[in-house]
Amino acid sequence: MLSKAFKILLGFATMAVCLTAVTGSVRPTELEEIRMSGSITVVTRNSPTTYFEDRSGIAGYEYELANDFADFLGVDLKIEVADSLNDIFRQLKSNNASFAAAGLTITEERQRWFRFATPYQKVNELVVYRRGTQKPRKLEDLLGKMLVVTSGSSHSETLKNIQENTLPELSWSETDELDTTDLLHRVETGEITFTIIDSNEFAALQAYFPRLGTGIVLGEDRQISWAFEHNRDPSLVNAVNEFFALQTTRQKLAQLGERYYGHLAELDYVGAKRFSRQIGRKLDRYKKHFQQASEATGFDWRLLAAVGYQESHWNPLATSFTGVRGLMMLTRDTAKDLGVTDRLDPEQSIEGGSRYLAILKKRLGDQIPEPDRTWLTMASYNIGYGHLQDARRLAYEMGGNPNLWKDVKEALPLLSQKKYHRNTRYGYARGREAVDYVQNIRRYYDVLVWNEEQQTRIAQQQEEKLHLSSSLTIIPPLL
Repeated sequence: MLSKAFKILLGFATMAVCLTAVTGSVRPTELEEIRMSGSITVVTRNSPTTYFEDRSGIAGYEYELANDFADFLGVDLKIEVADSLNDIFRQLKSNNASFAAAGLTITEERQRWFRFATPYQKVNELVVYRRGTQKPRKLEDLLGKMLVVTSGSSHSETLKNIQENTLPELSWSETDELDTTDLLHRVETGEITFTIIDSNEFAALQAYFPRLGTGIVLGEDRQISWAFEHNRDPSLVNAVNEFFALQTTRQKLAQLGERYYGHLAELDYVGAKRFSRQIGRKLDRYKKHFQQASEATGFDWRLLAAVGYQESHWNPLATSFTGVRGLMMLTRDTAKDLGVTDRLDPEQSIEGGSRYLAILKKRLGDQIPEPDRTWLTMASYNIGYGHLQDARRLAYEMGGNPNLWKDVKEALPLLSQKKYHRNTRYGYARGREAVDYVQNIRRYYDVLVWNEEQQTRIAQQQEEKLHLSSSLTIIPPLL
């Protein structure tokens, strides 16, 4: 027979099991808590490669990807924008955010403190210098120069590894107050000699800083991933890995690559520098007309200005050998249909060209998502609506999506090849030119948006009187 004491203990154990079953005291996983709360908080940073907000709303490679993940979980996305990289890490450690989607590279030091999900992008670390000064081709070229990087960055970690293992006399400075854009601006003005930037960010920012070039590449490729606090349960990381394994996510990554990086190579150093000069010399003369056309058509005035620059370099007297004329390069027939009586009048040309773009966009239909509908509209303005439709049909026949610019731009160059255009309705066309046309406009538009925002940014910094010397921490050599 069981002793009385044992029976009492058994009774307590049974009660404990029952209470656990009734109260559900087993702590839910982080993923379960997120789903129960109905939202997930993600920390990021302001950058053209991560998260930004303009007149069109919130955008950014990391933002769109994180938003898709929130949809995958069936919850709302909440964004926390950090002041600096160190602030991102503080927010993760204090559980203010579930994870960081901020273009973070996986490094040895970061892996000591954070868990990383499946990587989705590769980058190099580049030393940036001002053209016309000595190009840094080897590590020794960094010695004795004003080299500044962001504190808490992978670039800081790379420099420490170089100092400890290769070049103990290396010295540099770090800042928590200035971001990548600020540092590039100060390299361009000569205030500092070098900085370090990831290759994807330099690709996104290069056209805004045409006087800057890249020198030595530091180390091997690095992988970008989302970061999670190390001590949490793995349920959320596992869900992220599942998300990245989906075919739809791989397709989304390809779309994001096209949207944010697909047009970046189109504007070279000479073209970017020339465009920058023309903004100062010519744009103010026609800005009012572009803004009026924007109000009438709904297009961003800076996009209309980008089209005007691509068409004529903002020359109201431009004339091509085919007979198109004016700032927006209208044909005689198009001008007549639009009621434009003088194609060389810049106001009439801008108003007419903008209205024609609106007609083409409406004709394409609202079943096409943005921004693809806008890029297809631009291609139609260049190559003609009929040829664009031929290219869309070709894209579909090749297994692509005729509503996505990334697929149509692959089909457009085929219109110049006989084996393809002989089976189209409208025949031969110089489709490669239409692709270059759209990509150039996208780049010009980016620069115009950037130029406007940068003027505001510089004015704010001047008001705050943020001096470089007051924001730096000097890392001395080991010798």
